[in-house]
Amino acid sequence: MRTKPLPRVIWLLLLILAIPAASSATIVLSIGFAPPPLPIYDQPLCPGAGFIWIPGYWAYDDVDGYFWVPGTWVLAPEPGFLWTPGYWGWSGGVFVFNQGYWGPHVGFYGGINYGFGYIGVGYEGGYWSNGAFFYNRAVNNVTNVTNVYNKTVVVNNVTTVSYNGGTGGITARPTAAEEAAAQERHVPPTAAQTQHVQAASTNRQLYESMNHGKPAIAATARPGEFSGGVVAARAAAPSYRPPSARTPSPGAPAAGTHGSANAIHPNELPPLERANPNTGNPKQDQKFQQRQEQLRSKQEQEQQKLQQKQEQEHQSLAKQNANAAQKDKLEQKHQQETQQLARRQAQEQQKFQQTLPKPKH
Repeated sequence: MRTKPLPRVIWLLLLILAIPAASSATIVLSIGFAPPPLPIYDQPLCPGAGFIWIPGYWAYDDVDGYFWVPGTWVLAPEPGFLWTPGYWGWSGGVFVFNQGYWGPHVGFYGGINYGFGYIGVGYEGGYWSNGAFFYNRAVNNVTNVTNVYNKTVVVNNVTTVSYNGGTGGITARPTAAEEAAAQERHVPPTAAQTQHVQAASTNRQLYESMNHGKPAIAATARPGEFSGGVVAARAAAPSYRPPSARTPSPGAPAAGTHGSANAIHPNELPPLERANPNTGNPKQDQKFQQRQEQLRSKQEQEQQKLQQKQEQEHQSLAKQNANAAQKDKLEQKHQQETQQLARRQAQEQQKFQQTLPKPKH
């Protein structure tokens, strides 16, 4: 029996998972809709000492859409290392997945509240001491290990949003400690984690199109083991909506805007389209071209006017010594303005093309 080839995005994911790197890798995916919110589920029992909890997340397949990678317990690659979860972030009109990694400190993971100690900043599920990992029983399901303690964890970010930035996303930015952690030596996901993702990508019930935000396998006791020690989601997030009802990213391609979806400013838009009619009637063709040039001139002026306005706003913000969050907010505003202009101009172009003279037979 022949097996179905893995989709391109899955191969990219598995390739990057296998790349040793000094920092987290990224996979850029042109996805028009945000990932679903995180489902509500319980943590399976910890298998034993040395296992670290890896929270579940939504991955993406360019053929079948989002699928759930179950949370699972994984042996740390070496004592003293903690897991920084991967996360989805919105950037330049697309959703970008930032791959997780192992390191001596937990870095930035988008401010996402994955639960079980991953409250959006740092990790409250445990710590290493003298080569042994101590588990916080307040947030972990542990009964068969001796190194345990109880510490109440206060969660300020009570949300199931699964991405950073964009419409409805988490607005967190890296702290100084998280930026420092990003410069430390990192270890990529283990082979068990890579196999876990691959197994999830071939399980149809983990796809959002099948589970509607409530995966039957939300978490597993060990990587890749989807038949024993499995925990089903108790519910989809209260805010869950199907893909057709979710707000697309601000830079999602619209009809007639091919090549402009990533543009933030008008000077990044592709050249305006031009038709060259050949109807056999030179006077009629010339008249059409004159009208076309008038439309092109009008649209170019609109783009230049918006470009000048945005440059003035950049200069004004620079004088204010704005921080990164203020700059990001302005860039998001500029992209929305540019995309709105591109969509309107594309509609004008399409309407104009309908007046193209018909060739003589």
